[in-house]
Amino acid sequence: MSEKQMFTRNPLFTRNPLNPILGPGSVAGAAMISNSAVVPFGKGYAGVFRIESESLMMELHAGFSQDGIKWDINPKTIKLTGKVPKTTPAGSGYDPRITKIGDTHYVTWCYYPCGQGPAIGMASTKDFKKFNQLAECVLPFNRNAVLFPRKIGGQYAILHRPSDNGHTPFGDLYFATSSDLIHWGEHHLVFGRAGGWQSCKVGAGPTPIEIKEGWLVLYHGVINTCNGFVYSMGGAILDRNEPWKVLHRTKRFMMTPEASYERVGFVPNVVFPTATLLDDKTGKLDVYYGSADTYVCMASANIKDVIAFIKKNRM
Repeated sequence: MSEKQMFTRNPLFTRNPLNPILGPGSVAGAAMISNSAVVPFGKGYAGVFRIESESLMMELHAGFSQDGIKWDINPKTIKLTGKVPKTTPAGSGYDPRITKIGDTHYVTWCYYPCGQGPAIGMASTKDFKKFNQLAECVLPFNRNAVLFPRKIGGQYAILHRPSDNGHTPFGDLYFATSSDLIHWGEHHLVFGRAGGWQSCKVGAGPTPIEIKEGWLVLYHGVINTCNGFVYSMGGAILDRNEPWKVLHRTKRFMMTPEASYERVGFVPNVVFPTATLLDDKTGKLDVYYGSADTYVCMASANIKDVIAFIKKNRM
């Protein structure tokens, strides 16, 4: 019986038949490639990819694509200039996100410049070849952050998730602002853990999408089972001017590990959304997600259906 025949639900998102679109064989020397970020760029696409090398070191690599499926990824780590900590190898890190503000793309990622605890790195680029690193944004320990695509109330804005120095058996989503992308404050709790599939921790996924109702946010939720963590994807709609105010949030997950490439891998049972591509004409929303901390995959839905799902299945 095929995997498609095994699915009994009517899922909101349709998995790409070419999944996984990237894996260990996609880059020389890669043991795993997952949880990566992609944006439209020029006549095609650019991305920053999380790669675990064959020494199991977490690295960031840049890549380009004409169709968003077939990628040419640089086998060398991203070379950073600017405020690069001397305590950690340049280009090390994981779970990147990319947000375009004006004519500049900003990359955020998690890494360890402050000892054994995670912090959020940020760098700017205009060509995905040269990356200028800024100071760590928000206080460590923090494991997850993504910028809004425009200023809110005249300030840069970010969603982030405070953490600890371990594998974080907790996690809630916060909002913060900055005038310079370096000093962050006015932190607000957006939402925390809830029951079921998001009972252990939650964290922001791709860059928020501005819609008529406010901000569409896809996020991951985690439940701690007798067989370990399970990562699923949900959605929320936040107020446009005060994004810490939640208008709608899903009680049901949108995606959960079902395919073999989501259930089996270096870290089993992971669907971890990190990027979206939206076709404004058709409303098609492509979501890039990491599966099992081993592959990069894609799933698609119509954005109107996603918004309707969130409202219909709200808490």
